[in-house]
Amino acid sequence: MNQDPTPKESFSRDLPARSEFAHHWDLDPDVVFLNHGSFGACPREVRAYQQSLMTQMERELVRFFEIEAMELLTEVRADVSKFVGADPKGVAFVANATTGVNTALRALDLKPGDEVILADQEYQASRNALFHVCEEAGAVPVVTNMPFPVESEDQIVESLLSAVTTRTRFALVDHITSQTGLVLPLARIIKEFKRRGIDTIVDGAHGPGQVPLQLDEMAPAFYSGNFHKWVCSPKSGALFYVREDWRERTRPLVISHGATKTWPGRSRFHLEFDWMGTSDPTAVLSISKAMRFMEGMVEEGWLEIRRRNRKLALIAQQKMSEALEIDVPAPANMVGSMAAVPLPDDEEKGAPIHFDRFQDRLMREAKIQIPVSLWPKWPRRVLRASAQLYNSPGEYEYLADALKRLLPR
Repeated sequence: MNQDPTPKESFSRDLPARSEFAHHWDLDPDVVFLNHGSFGACPREVRAYQQSLMTQMERELVRFFEIEAMELLTEVRADVSKFVGADPKGVAFVANATTGVNTALRALDLKPGDEVILADQEYQASRNALFHVCEEAGAVPVVTNMPFPVESEDQIVESLLSAVTTRTRFALVDHITSQTGLVLPLARIIKEFKRRGIDTIVDGAHGPGQVPLQLDEMAPAFYSGNFHKWVCSPKSGALFYVREDWRERTRPLVISHGATKTWPGRSRFHLEFDWMGTSDPTAVLSISKAMRFMEGMVEEGWLEIRRRNRKLALIAQQKMSEALEIDVPAPANMVGSMAAVPLPDDEEKGAPIHFDRFQDRLMREAKIQIPVSLWPKWPRRVLRASAQLYNSPGEYEYLADALKRLLPR
């Protein structure tokens, strides 16, 4: 792409219409919201259900916490387990995927000199947690270069396996990368590591709702995935899956009454994770409602949601690539509900303090909410567009037009 240091003129156009499903969300009508991937967005009806649970809780707190919430949690666990293809005995809930990854890392019992593989595209919070745990144990985090742009899944698998040595004990792998939105061939990765005697911890923050899951079949040691993103449940509700051989030695980060309490029909694993002190459980208890509500919006349910969102993401990938005059940076089979493209390097002096200057300009001048990540490091950066039911093809055409007008050429 030819470079011209002079930015183009300010962008001015009527905002594009959202889809016919958009009325279920309370998103700002004066913003083109293409950043569902960062925090999700919860439909109005699901939030109303959560509010009804809050009211129920406040009317009779003791009964709610000690009886009603526990009964409802069992139902939610059954629904979630079916949704992700897992034995309910290995399914617990945590506030978010980062908490789940931290919990898994604390269960590893690393020794000095042990090596743990991760990619340079690993989500920064999970990367920080791994580096901290390794530092405490004297273990060694081994960072591999995961290519982007990428031509095939083989490149991803090879980049991870190339780091294996006789000291490798574990691998921390994103299911779907945050910066670049790549859907990794997770089942294949887990299988290849297992063949080499290596267990896998999966940061599946973007997994549930974006791609179909069969966790017992894939059998990672751990999988932590948010429901507030692509399932659109309220914030602070995430799956924490633990394979059977790891359950007895996996403890929550917060040790509470479950460490000594007994409850008929509940395992030690569930007792500890189901009660980690008093907190508001209504986000987790609303997950089933979110799954059913989203599923009911389209005729073929989650199959159609994933298919529709992927189609939109591929449109986004094509439109952004054409606007930037580059080849599409990832094959279609590695695109889910997000697509990213590399941007021209930042030509300003010094890395931005909080977030990218072009991200700010897109919001200020074009009213587009979309993330620009400094990856792999400044001045390199990528632009990532998300696709959810409320989005429309016209929004990605509008984004492409903004890129043409606002980026230096």
